[in-house]
Amino acid sequence: MDLITIGPIRMIAAYVFLLVLLLIVQRLRIGREKDIVISTVRMSLQLVVMGYVLAYVLEINHVLLSIALLLLMQVFAVHNVLQRVKIPVDHVLVRAIAISILSGTTVTLLYFLVIVVGVQPWYETQYFIPIAGMLIGNSMTGVSLGAERLIDGVKTRKSQVEGALMLGATPSMAMRSVVSDAFAAAILPTINSMVGMGIVFLPGMMTGQILSGVSPLTAIEYQIAIMLGIVGSVALTVFILLELGHKAFFNDRAQIRESFTDSNE
Repeated sequence: MDLITIGPIRMIAAYVFLLVLLLIVQRLRIGREKDIVISTVRMSLQLVVMGYVLAYVLEINHVLLSIALLLLMQVFAVHNVLQRVKIPVDHVLVRAIAISILSGTTVTLLYFLVIVVGVQPWYETQYFIPIAGMLIGNSMTGVSLGAERLIDGVKTRKSQVEGALMLGATPSMAMRSVVSDAFAAAILPTINSMVGMGIVFLPGMMTGQILSGVSPLTAIEYQIAIMLGIVGSVALTVFILLELGHKAFFNDRAQIRESFTDSNE
């Protein structure tokens, strides 16, 4: 069966779902109509631009273009995390967030492409960019949740942590429960999505491949592999964030910083 193209007219018809959402929001007086419209417009423009960019990059298929797009996605991921967590650029966690996303997603991506899929060359844009996007997107969510829980844990358990420090515990020992809770919260959405996958819903990558005419069995192989890659990427990035991040809340005297935004104390 040939692939059915949607086309501009049918694409416009899809925006009826947006109107349904706006009507419901207005009826319930939630007051988020502006945010919904802005998000939809931004999503549409970003995807259209990315479509043209990918068409060009796929044709060129150059290693420098693949690396440049990877860095661009990673930088935007860091920016989105900082906006979601709402911390200033001089916050003690900023460096940890940047390092975790840049290193964690890059290591996972290269391992997945070279070892799991066996792409040759490893920068083959057809595989490199889509897989990078899935790994970075999910890791971004995990890092956001991990950073939020870490900040909240330090604030709510400050007396508990300080008590452990006074009894002779190191900062890492005193923060162990905070770090464990933050890690569990960060990976929970990924684990939950795995539970219902295949029965409750068909994931996006698998659905896209089936719609494009790929055998369902081949699509399943790729989906299992990419899901395991996502789990690894989220786990690695969150682990790096928490390992670097929890130490940043302490000064050279192993005391909790009075100001969480003063990284030079």
